[in-house]
Amino acid sequence: MSRPLLVTDCDEVLLHMVVPFREWLAQAHHIDFDFTGGSFAEALRHKLTGDLVADEQVWALLNGFFETEMHRQYPIAGAVEALNGIAAGADVVILTNIGEFAASGRVEQLRAVGIDFPVIPNRGGKGRPLSRLIAQYRPSVTVFVDDLGEHHQSSAKHAPEVWRLHMVGEPELAPNIAPAPDAHARIDRWAEARGWIEDLFARGVRAG
Repeated sequence: MSRPLLVTDCDEVLLHMVVPFREWLAQAHHIDFDFTGGSFAEALRHKLTGDLVADEQVWALLNGFFETEMHRQYPIAGAVEALNGIAAGADVVILTNIGEFAASGRVEQLRAVGIDFPVIPNRGGKGRPLSRLIAQYRPSVTVFVDDLGEHHQSSAKHAPEVWRLHMVGEPELAPNIAPAPDAHARIDRWAEARGWIEDLFARGVRAG
């Protein structure tokens, strides 16, 4: 019988991102990053003027962070232990929306903290690549974990047999993010999420 499959995002699920990004913006670019409003588009402002940072500059800053500053990221509490424990009885794949230019850096930063599983870089919705992973692994049951509602929506459309867990592992960010309507559950702590995932794997029943 095929093994279960866990497909998980990285930023704010396995590794902290917004807090290290905020610290770097302040130190290197004199930019304030206030994500308490939940709107990324309105979160970045120039310290001196208070003006919003233009969208194109935001993307350039994000790319710059992933090119040179990934060493600032650190694990979400319990993520390393949970993934390695789950991997004793299941396959684990990390599906991360990061450019090809940063994919090797992502593999290395995860290995450095004790997370050593296949990493699939992606752009856009995750439903289609998730469907391809299911075709490749042919798992008995699949769980998908992500912090963004749009990816749960994409998963529901393209891989409806997958159980979808909405997780926002950054404690400063989580209270400002509503539960994703297309997810089956919202759990922000790996200590609880591991039990939820392993229970589904033990039951062996697909979603949908």
